[in-house]
Amino acid sequence: MNGGTVFRGKAGQRRAAFDIPIVLRTFPTQLRHHQKFQLLLTVLVTMILLPLMGLAARPVPERSLAAQWLQKMTLPEKVAQLIVVPCYGDNPSIRSKQFRNYRNWVRSLGVGGFIVVNRVVRGSVQSAEPYAMAAFLNRMQKLSKLPLLVASDFERGASMRVDNTVKFPHAMAYAAAGDPGATRWLASFTAEEARAMGVHWILVPDADVNNNPDNPIINIRSYGENPQMVSRHVRAFIEGAHLDPKFRVMTSAKHFPGHGDTAIDSHIGLPRLDVTRERLDRLELVPFREAISAGTDSIMSAHIALPALDPSGVPATISKPVLTGLLRKDMAFKGIIVTDAMDMKALAQQFGPGEVSVRAVEAGADVLLMPASPEEAVRAILAAIRSGRLTRHRIEESAMRILAAKVRLGLARRRTVDVESINDVIDSPEAEAQAQSVADRAVTLVKNESAAVPLASPGNTCFVVLAESRYSRHGVVLLDEVRKRAPEALTIALEAGAPDAIIDQTIHKTAACGQVVVAAFSSAAAYKGTVALGGGFPRLLGELTKGRPPVTLVAMGNPYLLRDFPNVAAYLATFSTVPPSEVAAVKALFGEIPIQGRMPVSIPGLVAYGDGITIAAGTVH
Repeated sequence: MNGGTVFRGKAGQRRAAFDIPIVLRTFPTQLRHHQKFQLLLTVLVTMILLPLMGLAARPVPERSLAAQWLQKMTLPEKVAQLIVVPCYGDNPSIRSKQFRNYRNWVRSLGVGGFIVVNRVVRGSVQSAEPYAMAAFLNRMQKLSKLPLLVASDFERGASMRVDNTVKFPHAMAYAAAGDPGATRWLASFTAEEARAMGVHWILVPDADVNNNPDNPIINIRSYGENPQMVSRHVRAFIEGAHLDPKFRVMTSAKHFPGHGDTAIDSHIGLPRLDVTRERLDRLELVPFREAISAGTDSIMSAHIALPALDPSGVPATISKPVLTGLLRKDMAFKGIIVTDAMDMKALAQQFGPGEVSVRAVEAGADVLLMPASPEEAVRAILAAIRSGRLTRHRIEESAMRILAAKVRLGLARRRTVDVESINDVIDSPEAEAQAQSVADRAVTLVKNESAAVPLASPGNTCFVVLAESRYSRHGVVLLDEVRKRAPEALTIALEAGAPDAIIDQTIHKTAACGQVVVAAFSSAAAYKGTVALGGGFPRLLGELTKGRPPVTLVAMGNPYLLRDFPNVAAYLATFSTVPPSEVAAVKALFGEIPIQGRMPVSIPGLVAYGDGITIAAGTVH
């Protein structure tokens, strides 16, 4: 080749070239014309380039390495790859019972991965600490024979499960802001912070179409009630998560085939979706088809009954007509099917941990998320194989999908993370600005009698915060922002368990105010069973709306509160409970930002989808 060495990629394109004569010109004249020197240099260059040529010409397919792993595994090890167990992101001592339990799951049982979840301690939700979590996951990765797949529900970025990370608004706020580009940016940043902390599977986006105002578990986690709008954000999230190959993560569209039109929390009971297949195709399945088209890595099943698809009434997670018939065959999904948490009562009330695990695999699930007893799940599946109820091929099919995903994520090359560099990712002023921008643009005004918003006289306004729990910090930022702007204003913070005497006292104190602003926090959460205001709050709001001062209700979270309090003078929705949304609400009330959001959901009889009153910044009536 005229004294040069050229190698090409698999498509025949030119990849690199190394020209011997050019290299020779860099040496002294006498030396470069010496025949033996030219020969020696050619040999050296060839030795350097040959390995590179081999890598370029013969890439190792991900399934090839996964197949090698699978071939060396025993049947119990293959079954265990289907199991993902919970951890809490702390780093327990090696002498603790908790650590010994984790070590047993990893070394003896050989589970396929972990999911980082929150836990409740004395009524307070505790999230993971990023450095402790990463150190713990590193330790588990080193203990494991094969790389572990680590998952977590990063619906609002890592902040949903990890402290000291950027607090992004809920999904519905992104829809209210009308900006799929912001959703794409969030997904890309979430991928980066996830990989920095050792998480590979972010279990997002939520593809549910929330068209039921009484839904106690989806609500603002959804992008809204319009399947086309939900689809646009679902696609944007998946594309954003896959944007940078350096931070490759797995996505998961959930909760298949759609948890939006239910009124029961599947953590505490079995919801039932009584709709036709035609309705599913027209509404619930639209975002999931979009997710598949966008390349989602996995789809999470819902613990809901769908009589139209499976008259037996069992949850979709253990229904073969749903997971295999609908998802695998009709919708041609080739990726990983993962169950929702197997310890939720919608499943656990019907079958034991062993039987429900077998049924999920029979139905078509590849990954069993948080079985109540991982050991019992493995034993039951092995027994089902021995009895002929399940086949070895069926297990290997799922195990292969999981192992191939681990290779695709780069875990065969490196499975641990650099703990010292975590802060370089999670401490991001740009991400903080993005979160605040979305929160600002999401604020939506749908009722404004007597031009109550923006506030004409903030100093003569009473501000009342209604927090969901005494353990939460909801409203702290909001009242701090109010005091910065109107230090003379009366501010009151209440929690749902406030006694009647405090409720009566609040009604009395606010009677002399020129205007009353009530910021009510209400969000979907597991095991709550409702998104309605609790305790004495309904009575408080009812009495306040009967009084002389006009009441502005700010819905911090659940956007449907207007149904219960239609007599308020003004109604403002933020679609999230996070601190940036608290700041945004105050900025909107004080006329500092334009109010331009649009409703991603309708409020029956009161507000239509897409409604929103636009008010320019600086407008004070």
